[in-house]
Amino acid sequence: MSIKMIIPNIITLSNLLLGILSLTYTMNQQYQTAAILILAAVFLDGMDGKIARRLNVETNFGKELDSLCDLVSFGVAPALLVYDIYLQEIGVFGLLISLSYALCGAVRLARFNVMNIKTYFIGVPITIAGGIMSIAILLSNILPAFIFPYLTVTLAYLMVSNFKIPKY
Repeated sequence: MSIKMIIPNIITLSNLLLGILSLTYTMNQQYQTAAILILAAVFLDGMDGKIARRLNVETNFGKELDSLCDLVSFGVAPALLVYDIYLQEIGVFGLLISLSYALCGAVRLARFNVMNIKTYFIGVPITIAGGIMSIAILLSNILPAFIFPYLTVTLAYLMVSNFKIPKY
């Protein structure tokens, strides 16, 4: 295996590393840092596929690895982050909202992998949902806390919706 084939996977694994670090920072109640790490993972997620295409080294392995890493960075990490800050205080209902976000993210990724559509996405990509959640948390000093349960449910729904979103 050439180094050229490994480069996109290193970037993908760096995305996962940032997702795991975000989880760690969330557990240590360093929420702003956790949100910033998710946004940094968004950047890396955008780069790995572009680099793989540019180097002409796209593989099914890379596609699957990307989805596994995305589930952690943009599914589990934002779900735990919003739960720890806002949803925990509404009890079991908050936990269910947080879990629904992560589960819908997993369904969205699995659907994306089997459909193999090149010109558009069906449903909001998990990367975008995770990015929106992180930006909202970074803006939480100006956003009312009551929007977070609604935002989380809305993003979960949009990930599994049938809306067609053009790829650029």
